[in-house]
Amino acid sequence: MAEPQVFTSAPELRAAVGQELGVSDWLEVDQKRIDLFADATGDHQWIHVDPERAAEGPFGSTIAHGYLTLSLLPALVPQILRVEGVRMGVNYGTDKVRFPAPVPVGSRLRARATLADVSETPDGGVQVAAQVTVEREGGDKPVCVAVSLSRYYW
Repeated sequence: MAEPQVFTSAPELRAAVGQELGVSDWLEVDQKRIDLFADATGDHQWIHVDPERAAEGPFGSTIAHGYLTLSLLPALVPQILRVEGVRMGVNYGTDKVRFPAPVPVGSRLRARATLADVSETPDGGVQVAAQVTVEREGGDKPVCVAVSLSRYYW
C-alpha cells in the first residue's frame, strides 16, 4: 500500500508547494463499478454499459465514464496526501478537469499528485490545490488531469 505524505500544519503544507507528493496504489475499474456508477448517475450510454455493442464501437469494449474516473480521487489521493490534526477538512471542488484518454473496462488506474498551491481562506482555513494526474497502466496518456481543491481548518 502507498504511504501518504502526512501534514499537520499550514506551514508544512506551504513548504511542500511545487513538490510531487507521490503515487497511489493501482485500482481496477471493472464492469460492476461502471454499472453501479451508471445507476447512481442515470448515465446509461451504451459505450459504458453494453459490452456487446461497445465491442463493436470505437474502443473495442465498454469504457468508464469520465466522471467515474474523477470520482475515484477521494479513494486515490488520501494514499498520497493526508492532513491530520485538523478539526475539519472539506472537499472544495476541482479546477480544470480534463479526460485526455478513455478508461477501457478492466483498466488499472493510479493517481500521481503534486502540491500546486496553498492559500489562506477568508474564513480562517487553508485551501490546498493538488494537481492530480490519473494514469492507466500501460497507457501513454493520462486518463484524467484535475486540480483537486480541499480546505482544512485547525
